[in-house]
Amino acid sequence: MSNLTRWEPVREMMTLREAMDRLFDDAFTHPIGTNEGSTIPAVDLYQTDDEVVVKAALPGLNADDVQITVTNDVLTLRGEFKWENGHKEATYHIREQRFGSFERSVPLPIAVQTDKAQADFQNGVLTITMPKAESVKPKTINIKAK
Repeated sequence: MSNLTRWEPVREMMTLREAMDRLFDDAFTHPIGTNEGSTIPAVDLYQTDDEVVVKAALPGLNADDVQITVTNDVLTLRGEFKWENGHKEATYHIREQRFGSFERSVPLPIAVQTDKAQADFQNGVLTITMPKAESVKPKTINIKAK
């Protein structure tokens, strides 16, 4: 015995409101840099008592391929992922390696001493260590008892 289900076209159509909700949900819930083909490097930024540290994932690049600038408490990374032709005779089924130029600007949470900053590049991870400016470091005041 088979059951018949009545077809209702209105039920199967998506309303405009549902479509807009889904559009905005998809657009704002995925973090920057995770979509396929994106050249924006992932960045971690944290601070300790004495310094601000920025780590950027730049796989496949060399230290010479990246430019670092700090202007008005904004750190900017610039560089380019080169296109590798790979095998000319091959037919790619998946090609997710990123290529193209990038620029990533990160506002620094506190003033830093750019002249004493250091940058290390190891295993595709760029680590930038910037000492905090003396004016923003916490000062200890000694109390004299009388």
